[in-house]
Amino acid sequence: MQENHAARPLQPGDRAPNVVLDAITRQGKVAIDDFRGQKPVLVGLFRGLHCPFCRRQIAAMAELTGALQEKGIDSLTVVNTPIDRARLYFRYHPLPNLLAASDPERVSHRAFGLPNLQFTEDENEWPRKVSMSTVMSMRMDMPGELPVPMDPLAASEFLDKADGYEITEDDEQMIATGRGQLVGEFLLDRDGVVRWCFTEVEEDGRHMFGGPAPREVMSAASNMAV
Repeated sequence: MQENHAARPLQPGDRAPNVVLDAITRQGKVAIDDFRGQKPVLVGLFRGLHCPFCRRQIAAMAELTGALQEKGIDSLTVVNTPIDRARLYFRYHPLPNLLAASDPERVSHRAFGLPNLQFTEDENEWPRKVSMSTVMSMRMDMPGELPVPMDPLAASEFLDKADGYEITEDDEQMIATGRGQLVGEFLLDRDGVVRWCFTEVEEDGRHMFGGPAPREVMSAASNMAV
């Protein structure tokens, strides 16, 4: 497969490239072209399952599966986690009706124009570089999950402990190469054209570690003719 590299995150009106990945929740492969000409699809491109914020975004996206299907829209979740590790995780943490695919090389993220952010000592060049002081100045406010607003690293450690998630060697390899991978969700029409998107790239990173509100996703789905 020839790999595509988008210079920026795909925007409404852009045609999504085909990407072929190993399916996690079923056997075989899954591709963007499986939906083209058939059904619209919401594509969620996330960091590996080692990311507690992504685990929550994946669960939130899975909760919308039934409502989206009622509108004739399928969903595809992509994680930067090796296939065996991902299958083991979803075996013990099943999400009904989830169609997920493994992309440890982050081919899909590059194809959709999501950069792999570099953490620096003191240099900010969004969305390519960000200083650790900038990251540590962020506060994750997650009532019901965090006792108080925390910086992303402290919040991640707290949530991993709360989830009982243990970092494996596979996870460590993904963190080493893609810790700063930015993520996003893209709603494609039946022709594979982006009609709506939400990415961490937008608004100078104000969306980092967060996801779209369910009502925002469903509003976009309702506004798209199926």
